[in-house]
Amino acid sequence: MSAPVGNGVLGRGPFFWAGMALMTMGVIVALGMTGAVEQKPLLLLMLLVPLSLMVPLFVAASRRADASGQGCGKGAAQARYIRRVILFAELYLIAVAAMTYFTKTVETQGVVRVVLALLPGFAIVGVLWAIGRLIVEESDEFMRMLVIRQTLVATAVALCGASIWGFLEAADIVPHLDAYWVVVAWFAGLGAGAVANRIQFGAWGAV
Repeated sequence: MSAPVGNGVLGRGPFFWAGMALMTMGVIVALGMTGAVEQKPLLLLMLLVPLSLMVPLFVAASRRADASGQGCGKGAAQARYIRRVILFAELYLIAVAAMTYFTKTVETQGVVRVVLALLPGFAIVGVLWAIGRLIVEESDEFMRMLVIRQTLVATAVALCGASIWGFLEAADIVPHLDAYWVVVAWFAGLGAGAVANRIQFGAWGAV
């Protein structure tokens, strides 16, 4: 017997998939700290495995919201946003896999290497564009305000984290981090913004 649409993906809701993403990230970090996995395969695991779980997370959240008539599944703007994010997330996973494979196993140089390195970044730009389009297209002023609050909190988290880490790094206290971790911090900040929305307004928002 198939699970109802409102039950999410494979009968599991968004909190299950969010927990799976966090759990897998924890396992991968533990593997790296114990030296069980080398650095480059570890980076690939950290990028691909948790992010691949974001697709069922978005789908489950959309289905649950549609079933309850609330949240990010309500309205054409949110539906388009979810489709766009899923598309760019899949493109990102493909781009990272292609970049890792070809740069490690095939001799690439010049324009080809630049293109391979740019593709994952452009996919992330696509996700950011999807969030911007949600703000523009959302006709519900309350929902638009929640999304804007989320992005402002996310920006504060990312910029504060980058500034503090940068000065610690300059003082040789912490190791160097690649610049794309600022975007990772920004996406984590969206979760903090959603919690802030929930506390103050009783609603999470649409991102």
